[in-house]
Amino acid sequence: MNFKERAKELVSKMTFAEKMAQLKYDAPAIERLGVPAYNWWNECLHGVARAGKATVFPQAIAMAASFDEDMMFDIADAISDEARAKYNEYKKFGDTEIYQGLTMWSPNINIFRDPRWGRGHETYGEDPYLTGRLGTAFVKGLQGDGKYRKVDATLKHYAVHSGPESLRHEFNAEVSEKDLYETYLWAFKYCIENAHPSAVMGAYNRMNGEPCCASETLLEKILRGEFGFDGYVVSDCGAICDINNHHKVTKNEAESAALAVNNGCDLNCGSAYQWLKTAASLGLITEETITRAAERLFEARFRLGMFDSDCEYDSIPYDVVECEKHVELSRKAAQESIVLLKNDGILPLSKTFRVAVIGPNADSKTVLLGNYNGTPSEYVAILRGIQNECEGKVTYARGCHLYDAQVHSWAEHPMREAIIDAEKADVVVLVMGLDPSMEGEEGDAYNGDISGDKADIELPESQKKLYEEIKKTGTPIVFVNVSGSCINLSDQDENCSAVIQCFYPGAQGGAALADILFGAVSPSGRLPVTFCKSTDDLPPFEDYSMENRTYKFFGGEVVYPFGHGLTYADVTEKWIDDKTVELTNSGDFDTLYTVLRFEYIPHKNLCGFRKVLLKKNTSVTVKF
Repeated sequence: MNFKERAKELVSKMTFAEKMAQLKYDAPAIERLGVPAYNWWNECLHGVARAGKATVFPQAIAMAASFDEDMMFDIADAISDEARAKYNEYKKFGDTEIYQGLTMWSPNINIFRDPRWGRGHETYGEDPYLTGRLGTAFVKGLQGDGKYRKVDATLKHYAVHSGPESLRHEFNAEVSEKDLYETYLWAFKYCIENAHPSAVMGAYNRMNGEPCCASETLLEKILRGEFGFDGYVVSDCGAICDINNHHKVTKNEAESAALAVNNGCDLNCGSAYQWLKTAASLGLITEETITRAAERLFEARFRLGMFDSDCEYDSIPYDVVECEKHVELSRKAAQESIVLLKNDGILPLSKTFRVAVIGPNADSKTVLLGNYNGTPSEYVAILRGIQNECEGKVTYARGCHLYDAQVHSWAEHPMREAIIDAEKADVVVLVMGLDPSMEGEEGDAYNGDISGDKADIELPESQKKLYEEIKKTGTPIVFVNVSGSCINLSDQDENCSAVIQCFYPGAQGGAALADILFGAVSPSGRLPVTFCKSTDDLPPFEDYSMENRTYKFFGGEVVYPFGHGLTYADVTEKWIDDKTVELTNSGDFDTLYTVLRFEYIPHKNLCGFRKVLLKKNTSVTVKF
């Protein structure tokens, strides 16, 4: 029998109550049938998350800046190896707890339509085509291509979901059919058709009046009907209870649970599905519908080899977790994710320079790890990376608090030390920006009044003051902005010798940045989002129309455009026709280089990208 038939047979032996219980994310054991308890909740956005030791790769937005599909596949393959190795050990305890299973609630392929959204750094940026291509590579790397699935990938959050975080439990995203299909659903459709992900997670919000986790339009008509999705759907955590508590579409949890399952949401992260018994007794849902959902879930468990002894992934050893190969891959990924935005020739730096490393993000572990992260056994902060590579004297001064501009009379006054260091240095590496406590998911960030979103795209006042003082010293500045999203870098572009965007770069981020700074590696990253000058040029955050959003439609002032990224090489593009380009490197550096192909329909639209190795004094022809 195939997996679907085996699931059907097993579920047929369950009572109605047992089937309903299996639709909860913390599914209980059914001992009489040999079914162990299983917790479906696991995360692997950029490495196995929240389960202790793991290789921490660059955050999703950083991986997107690499524009490297092959590397995305390799990263996901490494992540799924580590997930399997952990599961192989955890299952020896007789069941699995949260973050110990094989069903991964990643990747996040929502479109980063507004730079104020706190969770934007979990995505692959603002372009649906880039998101679809990278998401497909990531899903394929996670799931493998064997008899069994290595792990399950879950596309989230379906759909039309990108803030505001403070309103997500009650918000109704109003979207036109054109924007829905061209922007918000495009990557979901592409990944489903090309990578066949196991699962899709529904979003918290409503779309055009329908709660996404119980939307007949989204789940039945589009996802299963038009896109041909044949996996299972899971709710975001607590989203079913939102249907009655916040959206006010239903009167209680029983009605919400019935509405969700009836419209194709098979698995509930949250507590609402404990009310399915009540819903059934009220005639709101049939056993046939519950059976359909249970069969989908058990087909997934069979496909993962959970009930078999011949699964090819059961032999993956625990030693693969954070192994040398994976750590090296994390460093390579970080190298490719770093974007050189400006360089007046100061980079790469001489290793003999006296370097003043200044700024609140220079010696931070937090900015390496992003969110939804694992715990690295070792990590290289930016300061340490520079210290390891520079042969001249390296000094360090924090200079200011990350965001608190108030300095109490009795507290440390770090700015003067920074000024002294800058005055005595050949170059200042000024490491500023944000960290994941300043942009993130509702409940995760320090700015609780806007629930992790950003009020604007400016550097915090504390950092602005320090920046102005360091500028006054006259020492050349290499400005390193560490953030998961757009920051207004217009002054830095005008006044600094070099500007680098270092997205949250993973556990090896400091080593990778040092590789770039001192010329061991030529930068090759490109921006997966537009770096604009002000949010004043944007529509209201709550407006889901794509008018005046992303590089396709934005009419405001741009500091660095989507796709921008420099190298240390001298690369020219000679387009022979609209699908063929000759790349020539006349410089002194070998470099990786991503060539982008755009069409105008009538707006600018990415429709192709290829990353190639360009040796110095060579040419390569790329055909799309």
